[in-house]
Amino acid sequence: MQYLPNILFVIALVLGIGFFAKNVKRLSRNIKLGRDVDVSDNKPQRWKNMAKIALGQTKMVVRPIAGFLHIIVYVGFVIINIEVLEIILDGILGTHRVFAPLGALYDFLIASFEVLAFLVIVAVVIFWLRRNVIKLQRFLKPEMKGWPKKDGNLILYIELVLMFLFLTMNAADYQLQQLNVAHYTKAGMFPVSQFIAPLFEGLSTSTLILIERTAWWLHILGILAFLNYLYYSKHLHILLAFPNTYYGSLRPQGQFDNLESVTNEVKLMMDPDADPFAAPVEDDAGEPEKFGASDVSDLNWVQLLNAYTCTECGRCTSECPANQTGKKLSPRKIMMDTRDRLEEVGKNIDANKGKFTDDGKQLLNDYITPEELWACTSCNACVEACPVSIDPLSIIMDMRRYLVMEQSAAPTDLNNMMGNIENNGAPWPFNQMDRLNWVEEN
Repeated sequence: MQYLPNILFVIALVLGIGFFAKNVKRLSRNIKLGRDVDVSDNKPQRWKNMAKIALGQTKMVVRPIAGFLHIIVYVGFVIINIEVLEIILDGILGTHRVFAPLGALYDFLIASFEVLAFLVIVAVVIFWLRRNVIKLQRFLKPEMKGWPKKDGNLILYIELVLMFLFLTMNAADYQLQQLNVAHYTKAGMFPVSQFIAPLFEGLSTSTLILIERTAWWLHILGILAFLNYLYYSKHLHILLAFPNTYYGSLRPQGQFDNLESVTNEVKLMMDPDADPFAAPVEDDAGEPEKFGASDVSDLNWVQLLNAYTCTECGRCTSECPANQTGKKLSPRKIMMDTRDRLEEVGKNIDANKGKFTDDGKQLLNDYITPEELWACTSCNACVEACPVSIDPLSIIMDMRRYLVMEQSAAPTDLNNMMGNIENNGAPWPFNQMDRLNWVEEN
């Protein structure tokens, strides 16, 4: 029976990590539904971008208050993984504070964890106040109602509970160490939890052990539960921010890619040796490639990775000039809609034994309306504002391409302009022969 806790711990660990691995596999499958795109260029610059933006948090601090608070939570998350490693080893081996032989270094680490845990509690409370009391406008947009709002608050509550459990565990441990209870050897410094420890004075040893073990179990089970919650939450960005910044666009902002199918058509038209009546080769006899994007499978996999990485922070929407002037466009909603549609497609594939069955829906119209797409000024403000290199504009432009080239569904003014360019060589409705008439006017 003495090994029962170890066995239960290993079972919980295997179940927690196993379910997480299953969701990672599903996530990878969904992202690969996108078209292939070559992002193997300029690796040194890509590593540099990842180090600066994801690891260094350089774009977060553009807004100092939110940036500073986010860095506290971010550093706390990274550093506290060392403590989680110790808990896992203790749980498997049946030891207690297995890293204690590190001596002074261990004391420093435990003290650092406690200070960071306290700072994370402070940061989380301020984040909660910004969302629910101060009510910053970017957290109140229409796309933030329902689950996105609950998700944002739920994450804060989970982080708060995990930090309190950690400090409670240490406070009870500190009391047990002072009582020289066997198995609780004196190790670590407790600059924060020592102020909680007096609450446990006068309790029996068995009660203290019960408190310490309960907090220990709830803390590690909470971490495993939180690990699996990531897939269903905007908090997935803590895992995807790194690959997303690595694969972010290196092109100058405003430079668009050419559609390969259109490029080939133009080259064929300009080739004097080409036979305009030649039959297509056998390889080209299949379904012609779609111009632009109307559903998630028409987007490339980097765009789908962008959708899963979205933090829903709303910096893109708050910077969007179209949104500021009351138009329907919200770049954050574009990314959230893309992710929701991708999830819907993934569930369709799961339900139909690995094959997508047409559900009569698509990203265009069912999630994103043409009104939203044409409200975009293509100014790149959303791309510049994103703290993790997400590019909502690329999705907007691909869907515009579909509307123009597949459905001829551009706004009337735009259609008139393109017709004038085609017929007159200029955006204006005047014959080329009349262009210089203004010279003869008085």
